[in-house]
Amino acid sequence: MSDNNRIKTTTSTGVTRFHLTEEDLEGIPNLSNDENATGGDGSSSRKNEVKEEGEDSIPILRRRRLRRRQEEDGGITSEKNDDPICVIVVGMAGSGKTTLMAQLQRSLGIAQDTKREKVEKEEHEGETEEEEGSGGGNDKILEENDRTGYCVNLDPATKLVPYGVSIDIRDTVDYKEVMKQHNLGPNGAIMTSLNLFATKFDQVMTILERRAYGHEVDKAAASEGDTATANPKNDDTNKKINYILVDTPGQIEAFTWSASGTIMGESLASSFPTVLAFVVDTPRCAASPHTFMSNMLYACSMLYRTRLPLVVVFNKTDVVSHDFAQEWMEDYEAFQEALDERNEYTDGPESTGYYGSLTRSLSLVLDEFYTTLHKCGVSAATGDGVDDFWNAVQNAANDYETDYLEDLRNRIREQKAKKGALARLGVRRLQRDLDEDNRTRGSGVGRMS
Repeated sequence: MSDNNRIKTTTSTGVTRFHLTEEDLEGIPNLSNDENATGGDGSSSRKNEVKEEGEDSIPILRRRRLRRRQEEDGGITSEKNDDPICVIVVGMAGSGKTTLMAQLQRSLGIAQDTKREKVEKEEHEGETEEEEGSGGGNDKILEENDRTGYCVNLDPATKLVPYGVSIDIRDTVDYKEVMKQHNLGPNGAIMTSLNLFATKFDQVMTILERRAYGHEVDKAAASEGDTATANPKNDDTNKKINYILVDTPGQIEAFTWSASGTIMGESLASSFPTVLAFVVDTPRCAASPHTFMSNMLYACSMLYRTRLPLVVVFNKTDVVSHDFAQEWMEDYEAFQEALDERNEYTDGPESTGYYGSLTRSLSLVLDEFYTTLHKCGVSAATGDGVDDFWNAVQNAANDYETDYLEDLRNRIREQKAKKGALARLGVRRLQRDLDEDNRTRGSGVGRMS
């Protein structure tokens, strides 16, 4: 309907209003019906619908529900979630993140080789046919217990990667060309490279999901009619991976405090059980309690920023043991004594005044933070403590299931509730404007008559 055929009035301020007709009101929901729909027996069904919608928007929950349905249809029930654990390795420059990544990848390979040697030894000692038959069973156990890692490099400025990379940002973004074309410095070029890579991170997630779940992704994509995502060949996707290791730039703020880092971190956390591993330079912490406190504050800020389970990894324990750090975290008085001992040999601003009192106060504030923190000591050079690292990662992954997923559900429900409230508010305003227009038009007709 054109504006010339509409009924219009002019207010006292000179504003012309066009009155809506029945044709314009088609498709607008009735506010009273919408409100009544949430009352009585409809409230529980509405809550269930919101809960299912919230879970549908989380890939890991959607995938688990689809897997449970397939298991129920097949008459098989399983309580265990076989999702690979994603470990995002972050830390200050020089803390040994890349070396730790290489050691972690080697530890997975060493675990496989050790099991193979054990199985081969048992098969070699067996002389009867029954022992040979048990060897076949050992092969099955070996295949089920092997741990496999999948490595991703997100550092565009690194020259040498001492581990096998499956997905490398350097294959997509040329760090030096970014500096030249955009006239940027080193840090700005890293930020820009991460931003460019984040625009294609959906393809990275597709690769990771296909590599982690294989036919599950293909069946889900085929059921939804997504022929581009489905992979009928499914070359090596049947091989189970247990861990996704993600290496990040040494400029830690470029990943943890940038929009691109948030996008990539939340994408991984919504698809896989994700853990943040904060690598700490142990010798530098041993040299100064204030350096230790600075690292703990940074760890606390990353936990507050990402909401992901955090594992503090004290690296370089082959140089200095991390026992002192664990003692400081578990015993408040031990840290105070370390500060007093340092103050006896130093006369700088760290020992007296505001700086010293601030450090003591922060240690008391973070005392509660330490109790719920996962921590371990690792030597990236020798491999000592790697088993403790994997145990800490598994415990943090359990926290992901109980804490992070529930928090993610609540955030999604809150967003949907706000969106619904804004929609209802818009309907109320529209109805109020319509009532005002009807009253204005009625008074105008009365004056004309």
